[in-house]
Amino acid sequence: MTKADLVKVVADRAGLSQKGAALVLDAFTDAVREAVARGETVRISGFGTFAVRERAARQGRDLRTGEPVTVPARKVVVFRAGKELKRAVAV
Repeated sequence: MTKADLVKVVADRAGLSQKGAALVLDAFTDAVREAVARGETVRISGFGTFAVRERAARQGRDLRTGEPVTVPARKVVVFRAGKELKRAVAV
């Protein structure tokens, strides 16, 4: 499903125009992006949780030469599905 597909579904279900639904979707994604960028956790009941985790530095290998390289520590965004979403996928 693309963003355009999601906008159509939201517009139909909420009784909005596609332009209005696009604004709502953009506002939602902006709010989540800004909160996660600040290091906050975003919990959406029944759907899931967006959070930031730190990955430690580790040893990797250059695939071309086979030489060991150090992969630096970094922050990554993770998503953990909620109970209702897990149930919907498991069925």
